Amino acid sequence: MLVKTTGASLYGMDAIGIQVEVNVSMGQGYCIVGLPDTAVKESLHRTEIAIKANGFQMPRTKLVINLAPADIKKTGPAFDLPIAIGILAASDQIANSPVLTKYLMMGELSLNGAIQPIKGVLAMAIYAKEAGLDGLIIPKINGPEASLIEGLKVFAFDHLLEVTNFCNHPESCEPFQQNEQSNTPKPPLHQVDFAFIKGQFQAKRAIEIAASGGHNLIMVGPPGAGKTMLAKTSISILPSMNQIETLETSKVYSLMGKLPAKSGLMHTRPFRNPHHSLSAIALVGGGSIPQPGEISMAHNGVLFLDELPEFSRATIEILRQPMEAGYVSISRSRQTVEFPSRFMLFASMNPCPCGYFNHPQKACTCSPSSVRKYLHKISGPLLDRIDLQIEVVPVSYEELTNPTRIENSKTISNRVIKARSIQMHRFKHRPNINTNAQMQSQDLKEWAQLDAESAKLLKVAMVQFHLSARAYDRIIKVARTIADLDGVKDIQNQHISESLQYRILDRAGWGQSY
Repeated sequence: MLVKTTGASLYGMDAIGIQVEVNVSMGQGYCIVGLPDTAVKESLHRTEIAIKANGFQMPRTKLVINLAPADIKKTGPAFDLPIAIGILAASDQIANSPVLTKYLMMGELSLNGAIQPIKGVLAMAIYAKEAGLDGLIIPKINGPEASLIEGLKVFAFDHLLEVTNFCNHPESCEPFQQNEQSNTPKPPLHQVDFAFIKGQFQAKRAIEIAASGGHNLIMVGPPGAGKTMLAKTSISILPSMNQIETLETSKVYSLMGKLPAKSGLMHTRPFRNPHHSLSAIALVGGGSIPQPGEISMAHNGVLFLDELPEFSRATIEILRQPMEAGYVSISRSRQTVEFPSRFMLFASMNPCPCGYFNHPQKACTCSPSSVRKYLHKISGPLLDRIDLQIEVVPVSYEELTNPTRIENSKTISNRVIKARSIQMHRFKHRPNINTNAQMQSQDLKEWAQLDAESAKLLKVAMVQFHLSARAYDRIIKVARTIADLDGVKDIQNQHISESLQYRILDRAGWGQSY
């Protein structure tokens, strides 16, 4: 007897429908066809034990399982559930009801029949809705993320017996209901606040500008100056994600199996801080079965690379294309997938190997050649893509002990939110642009026109520091953000002047700045 159930396979950020065809006929032997990987092939052993452990019989005739379409690689243990249900229906141990074809069914089985959580349920739910299916049958722990897609019936179960009962008596089960309280986004609790950071007023201002316009930033300074703490505190002033950003970020974390268990959504912007020993694949994504990397995990959030020169140069140079495009494309012999990577790059570095070059109190022990070699670990093309380049100086004792009340993150965040709302209104007819940093050339002509005085100042800087055309655009974008923070419609001379102050690491002026 031939029975069909519906499953799904992950392909990059999306899910593709898979027909799980189970045929029980005369003969002997079990086999799975349709490009299954090792985890799928092992499914027969898990399902056999789970079926027997719950009072059912495994067919002792010929059993063929086809995963169609056959030219797409099937991966992971999530096909256990549709295969097991297909076997039971094909051997007349449960009813061959319309549930099998009208519901997308995925889940990993334990040997006792318990259903384990799976990855990528959010993408599967989106596919099920687009394909016109009635709903999903999934592990109970994945219920919250699947229930986020409206118009679908979600049935979440803990055990194989619950699924067989649903197949026999669909009317006896109620769809999964998400707890409204758990699904309500709660205000993020940040362990750091700008009120705790003494001094560093220029660095705080630069981070505020970066957060307001979605700009990249690099901080250069000696050890202990507060670079890492400043970067980690930046997440406390970023505005909450809108619905589209929340869904995009949640899809990435769903693919990695790292969504919050209760809410099913990523409500706070991600902050990723990978170690400098990570590989290129870990940073941008990849593998034999392409998976998102750190830049995709930081989508709509912050990617912080601490001690940037300590990273492999080949690794960080890969960032150049994703930083411009907003996505990373990973090609393999049989497939090409894209993962989103629209993130804010925050980086920090010391000015030399010992860390004390140009320090006001401590002497540097490095030779001039070693200082130049260390600084040149970061290529010009990568620096050209970093909008804000600032020096972080050590905090004096007087600043550390100053009892004066410091501006907290909430106050700064209010200004950031106000500037972001101006940009949202500005780009309401540009669906792929949310912040000033994402503006294209045509947007600069429309929204970032310079008056004669500002244009003259920028021309002098371009000639003196030999700035590139990309640096020219980024200076104007930062100036546009500063103007938004001031609530000014047009870019003025002081906005260009302040924007130029944040280009200290441009190639032509690198050595002069230190």
